[in-house]
Amino acid sequence: MVLPRWDPSPIRYIENRDFISNSSSSGSQGFGRTHVVMPTGKHEATIVWLHGLAEDGYIWAQMLGSFRTHNIKWIIPTAPTRPISVFAGFPGTAWFDPNDISDDDAHADIEGLNASAEHVALLFSREPPDVKLGIGGFSIGAAAALYMSAYYILGESPTRVRKLSSIIVLSGWLPCHETIKRLVEDSFISIVVKEVSLPVFMCHGTEDDVVSYEHGERCGKFLQSTGFINLTFWKMDGLCHETCAAEILEMCRWLNDKMGLRGC
Repeated sequence: MVLPRWDPSPIRYIENRDFISNSSSSGSQGFGRTHVVMPTGKHEATIVWLHGLAEDGYIWAQMLGSFRTHNIKWIIPTAPTRPISVFAGFPGTAWFDPNDISDDDAHADIEGLNASAEHVALLFSREPPDVKLGIGGFSIGAAAALYMSAYYILGESPTRVRKLSSIIVLSGWLPCHETIKRLVEDSFISIVVKEVSLPVFMCHGTEDDVVSYEHGERCGKFLQSTGFINLTFWKMDGLCHETCAAEILEMCRWLNDKMGLRGC
């Protein structure tokens, strides 16, 4: 598939000193450069996009900029550099330390997850009140986005934003699965309206050898079982732990439909 020609002119940068967190957690500082892809039409939605492990925001700014989603402003921050357990402690950019891609909460990096969630909430805080908000990501970025969204549903700090209109999860998983399950069950009546109305797009490759397709599918079924009935799970036959033009195009179509936008 031939991608649309990418014009770098819509991309600009945010100085992260404007978003210094008041949190004392060690992961709240050291975020890299934030890239912004401006809409070419009327600004109707803002989506914060979280990159994969050991990537940076610029890679995804190029990708998302090439699809020219006319009414969407993309904010693509860069994660802090931290020691990564799966890299034998060598440093890389990561929203949290993904030391265990499973349903086990015992080794989850709650500090890193919460610091990244707070940073995203700060990025949202400067968006106009009439603009729809969404969050998404790839791999570890998708996992962080899903974690933040779950706590948004629960009304918990540090992810207090006025309203989320979409969640996008590409090749991701749900960290702290058991903890979130327990909290959702305890709070079911108060959050059910939010769950039913919040659109979620999950896409996973059948040949993913990093986050298995079965694990991603299991996370999707768990979310549906707890009330996220407005969830689309897209199966990508033959896709490994990567993205492709077909996946991004399907994501764009879904965004336009669920957020009521005017098209890519």
